[in-house]
Amino acid sequence: MSLEEKIYKDYVEALKKGEKEKVAFLSFIRAELKNYALKINKNTLDESQIIGQLKKLKKQLQDAKELAATAKNSDFIFRTEREIEILNQYLPKELSEDEVLSIVKDTITEVSATSIKDMGRVMKAVLEKINNRADAKFVSDLVKKQLPS
Repeated sequence: MSLEEKIYKDYVEALKKGEKEKVAFLSFIRAELKNYALKINKNTLDESQIIGQLKKLKKQLQDAKELAATAKNSDFIFRTEREIEILNQYLPKELSEDEVLSIVKDTITEVSATSIKDMGRVMKAVLEKINNRADAKFVSDLVKKQLPS
């Protein structure tokens, strides 16, 4: 079952159970995916495109949650946390910092990187290996720390 089919199945199930908040959020996710497909002129999205859009949405929710925290809006924070929980059900498990660090070190050795000038090659190889299971900025920061200037 594809990720898009799983989202739709969960949407229908939430409708049947009367889970209004979950229905609304899953409907929003489905609309976002359809809008993105239209934007890139495709009828269907592949799994990596769907995951990319879900990660983008998760980042937006986390940013909104941080803003709500500064405004001390507890209702919005709670709702956003719930939406992030729902979203996490459809995203691949994130790699731990140790796992990413291990991949970064192995990749630096594999591509024979000797300085920060090789960062582009290292990043490309690392991002292919982690396959959307870690934040690119986080990976970039780890690569910078591991490469000598």
